[in-house]
Amino acid sequence: MLFKLKLITQILQVFFATRVCFGNSEKIPLGGIFEQGTVEVQTAFKHALVEHNTEEKQLLAYVDIINTADSFKLSRIICNQFARGVNSMVGVMGSDSFHSFRSYANTFQMPFITPWFPATISKTEGLDFVTKVQPTDLHEAISDTVSHYGWKNAIYMYSTHEGLLRLQSIFEKLEYRNDSLKITIVKKIVGTQEALSILRELEVSKRWSVKYVILDCPTSLAKDIIIRHVRDVHMGRRTYHYLLAGLVFDEPWESSIVEYGAINITGFRIVDPTKQRVKDFLKKWTTLDPMRFPGAGKSSISATAAFMYDSVSILHEAFHHILSYDPLSLQRNSSRMLTCTESSGIDSDLRTVNPFEHGELITREIRKVELEGLSGNIKFTEQGARVGYTLDVIEMSVNSVQVKIGEWKQGEGFMPSSGRRNTKYLNYSRPLKENNKTYIVTSILEEPYLMYRKIEKGEKKPTGNERFEGFCKELADKLAKELNISYELRLVKDDQYGAENPQSPGGWDGMVGELIRQEADLTIAALTITSERERVVDFSKPFLSLGISIMIYKPKKHTQGVFGFMSPLSNATWSCVILAYIGVSFILYLVTRFNAAEWIVETQGQLQTQFSIPNALWFSLAALVQQGSDICPRSFAGRLVGSVWWFFTLILISSYTANFAAVRTVNRMVLPIKDADDLSKQVEVQYGTLKGGSTWDFFRRSELADYKRMWEFMSTTPGVNVASYDEGIHLVRQRKGKYALLVESPKNDYTNQRKPCDTMKVGQNLDAKGFGVATPLGSPLKHRINLAVLEMTENGTLTKLQNTWWYERSECDHTNKQETSGTDDELSLGSLAGIFYILIIGLVLAMAVALIEFCYNSKKDAQKSHMTLAEAMKAKARITITGNSDGGEPSCHNSHTH
Repeated sequence: MLFKLKLITQILQVFFATRVCFGNSEKIPLGGIFEQGTVEVQTAFKHALVEHNTEEKQLLAYVDIINTADSFKLSRIICNQFARGVNSMVGVMGSDSFHSFRSYANTFQMPFITPWFPATISKTEGLDFVTKVQPTDLHEAISDTVSHYGWKNAIYMYSTHEGLLRLQSIFEKLEYRNDSLKITIVKKIVGTQEALSILRELEVSKRWSVKYVILDCPTSLAKDIIIRHVRDVHMGRRTYHYLLAGLVFDEPWESSIVEYGAINITGFRIVDPTKQRVKDFLKKWTTLDPMRFPGAGKSSISATAAFMYDSVSILHEAFHHILSYDPLSLQRNSSRMLTCTESSGIDSDLRTVNPFEHGELITREIRKVELEGLSGNIKFTEQGARVGYTLDVIEMSVNSVQVKIGEWKQGEGFMPSSGRRNTKYLNYSRPLKENNKTYIVTSILEEPYLMYRKIEKGEKKPTGNERFEGFCKELADKLAKELNISYELRLVKDDQYGAENPQSPGGWDGMVGELIRQEADLTIAALTITSERERVVDFSKPFLSLGISIMIYKPKKHTQGVFGFMSPLSNATWSCVILAYIGVSFILYLVTRFNAAEWIVETQGQLQTQFSIPNALWFSLAALVQQGSDICPRSFAGRLVGSVWWFFTLILISSYTANFAAVRTVNRMVLPIKDADDLSKQVEVQYGTLKGGSTWDFFRRSELADYKRMWEFMSTTPGVNVASYDEGIHLVRQRKGKYALLVESPKNDYTNQRKPCDTMKVGQNLDAKGFGVATPLGSPLKHRINLAVLEMTENGTLTKLQNTWWYERSECDHTNKQETSGTDDELSLGSLAGIFYILIIGLVLAMAVALIEFCYNSKKDAQKSHMTLAEAMKAKARITITGNSDGGEPSCHNSHTH
């Protein structure tokens, strides 16, 4: 009875499913089964349904999430899916669940398309209803890549049983081709520590030899092993080369993690982000809300998620072809219900299996589909295996940027990228071939990197490389000596550094384009290492570190005049002070004159006041300059005048002192801008950079608010961006503070040392990067140049070269000394000359007054003593010098007492 009830329920579910499928609009039911933890794959499935469904035709999905490998529970889920009347199944699950599900799919002839499957899958008799979107021949890509590099021995570390099966397939393929690859160590690893222990033992035994490691594990574990390896100070870096099995480079590898670029890494990817189909998809994928669509909202998609998206595309195309040929071809026969008996353990009703009547048709149509998906060209064999696909072979650059070095095509093998020589990795001690070859070095004229040599009188006109001089010329000479090669220096034909240009052969212009087209063997110039250039050429370690800096016109200092000490107070204030001084002295004279307390009786009985006009002026002057006086008022009115004058002078002198320190800053340099933040928030000073250069590209790609605002200004304001740095420097000098140039810091420092010495650098560098020697992809020179550059960095050769061409040849008085609005501790004689003039004038005036007084007093003494003026002056002079009168001759004192 229970079985009959279940049978009726299943018939009703199929009936309603059939009605849904073939109403006014075509709704094709699908079954989806996903294991927990596959959120990105589920999101890709959901997004694909939304993208492909239309009002006329819709794929209707019934989704189950499983978290068990229990075959009984899984069978109930599968039977429920079959009872819903699905036309095909799609999903991702673990190895154990996959084998159970595959058995049901083949038994009931249910089409099943999956983006992932275990490598331990066994062959079946007859038609296998499982179609596999993931490539099955990754072991061939690994063996072909190993052969390309010429590895003779390697270490194989794997984390799953599938990795061991893949190694077995690699051996079978290499044995078939008679390639001799010796696997010295095969080890299963569970975590990072196990892998590092193996590598440490290998480091002790073979420290100086090159070690090749095939790492077959999940991407997250591979990343952790590489990072921990690089950070281990006891292990080498450039003597290791990792080949990562699997599609690891379809996962995001952050370029900000410098450890990835410190070691040789090669891997594979199947989703090519440069293809238009992928670009269009990622443009929508990045806009999805990660809260509603977990795993989306980022600029990349994993290989498994991309396979899932392609799976829905394949199903959509297959059903479209079936229904366009016969709209009724998928109608279900009610007499052939798709039922599967669930074993209850007691009442199991054994009955004949009724397979899905359209299973073979749908499966064959699925395998006839050919389309261009996210994972490239999609095509299947009659057995459901994918063929005709292409893998990108990727290397990690020194800047932790992925660089495509070639392709592996199923059925064709490894093919190096265009412009890449088919060379193997070189041991660092391996001598270069073709030592007698003359290598072509391309460069560009730019001071002080490369300039035409100045010819002295009587000197013959130089030829060849001797026509040039500069930092890069000397660097080229030292590299050639170190590498034991000869070279010919040529200038780039189009005077460009190198940027993407669809109209140029090879897609790039400038020096980078010449390397791509094999017109030159290396570039030694002020060529910035960028991720875009790193994709098409190889760069050495940086030979010069730099950053984007700001060059402005040097503001002129405002120098004070001879009487600059008077600048704290205005002329009107000084006039008022003088009037106040005279007025207070007169008031003091009056109030003391009419007050009896101020009068004193002299010895002769005469009354005398101490505050005469001269004494009153003296008292006021002493208070004004904060000095004491030998007289002071006795009366209350006199003391009141003195008090208010003292308070007045206290405030006046304090204000003068404070304002004098403030006015001193006028003598310093006042900068219109101090950094990039100031530059971006003002409109008075325009700014720009070199069109198409690395600085231009930096602002164009930057996500920082200040830099985005600066890019918006530079890209919309005509006339601010220049065709060459010389043009930009001319604008800085011509506009005199109204234009700033964004330029690499070495160029900024060099220009500031050249006449007319009217430019300067402000603020910190906006970024950090470097100039590198560029070579074509795969050049045998790359690693030797790297070692030579590192050696010259360590022994100070590069620093010495920089000092020679930047600072020792400076045409300005300062030596790379940035003048800013900082402190100015010294007071120059010119700014204080006025007080010396006043002192000298005062002293001279005092001497003149003293001479007049001497003559006047001598005349009075001569009249009183009945002497000639000459005798009186002689007598006073004698007293002045000796302090005594001579021989009874009258003295000044005696003349007053007689």
